[in-house]
Amino acid sequence: MLYIKEYFFVSMVIFLLGMIGIILNRKNLILMLMSIELILLAINLAFITFSVHLGDIKGQIISLFVLTVAAAESAIGLAILVAYYRVRGTIEVQKMNRLKG
Repeated sequence: MLYIKEYFFVSMVIFLLGMIGIILNRKNLILMLMSIELILLAINLAFITFSVHLGDIKGQIISLFVLTVAAAESAIGLAILVAYYRVRGTIEVQKMNRLKG
């Protein structure tokens, strides 16, 4: 039997942890990317929970697309971070003001 309230509560807690990670951590870009990943995984859990509860597969399909976007985002983000670190020697968010146009 599906306990929709418990799964949705877990999803909400993971989402809030991701939001707190972004709000409290403004210095380390890697932790910000990890917080964004937590938010996307929480949204996926909510999609899958409601999809199973409603008996519709659309939420699970959307969840696969979100996972694909999250994987691409993390791969590209980490590649940019490595390249930026090689050039500048730091990945602190405050010192990235040279990227402004």
